[in-house]
Amino acid sequence: MSSTPASIHSGDFNGIPAWRIDTPAARAAVSVHGGQLLAWQPAGFDEVLWCSPTTRRPPQAIRGGVPVCWPYFGRDGQPVDAPQHGHARISAWQFVDAVEEDDAVVLDLALPPDPRTPLRLRQRLRIGAVLEQTLITRHAGDADIVFTQALHSYFAVGDLRQVSVSGVDGLRYADKFDGNEYEQAGDWRLDEPRDPGRSDRIYADAGARFTLTDPVRRRRIALETRGSRSLVIWNPGEAGAAAISDLPARGWREFLCVETANAGTDIVRLSPGAEHRLGQRLSVSTL
Repeated sequence: MSSTPASIHSGDFNGIPAWRIDTPAARAAVSVHGGQLLAWQPAGFDEVLWCSPTTRRPPQAIRGGVPVCWPYFGRDGQPVDAPQHGHARISAWQFVDAVEEDDAVVLDLALPPDPRTPLRLRQRLRIGAVLEQTLITRHAGDADIVFTQALHSYFAVGDLRQVSVSGVDGLRYADKFDGNEYEQAGDWRLDEPRDPGRSDRIYADAGARFTLTDPVRRRRIALETRGSRSLVIWNPGEAGAAAISDLPARGWREFLCVETANAGTDIVRLSPGAEHRLGQRLSVSTL
């Protein structure tokens, strides 16, 4: 790391080996394990991402931040012993390069090649007052291939029961709790009458702009997506959280996952030598 900018250094984040970024515009941490953005705090704001204080440690998956789900979302027809959400989030990533710009630091990471897939993955993070995160998938094989993926963002919230997400009104979504499809009416809220208190939805043919409004923390998180036609909104709710060993009892009220994804029917097909980019842009403003 001696050739990297002074704003980046190797350290740890809550005991997890990480690259730490510290600039006048923002602070952040990216785990070596999983290539996972664990923290992003633009100047003048509280931490934007949530990490479970009881998360498992490497080599197991880390709960929180922005897990990289790749080269499949969930298990998507994989064998029962396949790692949930793929191997990218439980593998050590490699540092490629870092560059300081006037208002941000750009960090490039790579997932080492794996014999289980001919796909190759790199990640670019532009960290400043605005966060830009991109997964770059390249097909190094000799036959067409399909894959799914997600940036599984855990956003920190003051009280999930008061949070809303706009940009989904009128969208069709697959509810993974019952396997059926429905149409969203209005903003997403936890207390929706049809299935209150939890959420595991894949919105299809989604737009590219969404806003999470948090009246307790008095802020809005704007999400812009690229290379995606689907959006996932997930929180297990109180009952579901009780069955998750690395969530504290009331932790479910402290986050909402709003995920930039290619999931459900939104499957990416690549020909040999082709490339696909999935990206998100995050910004924060006060209410």
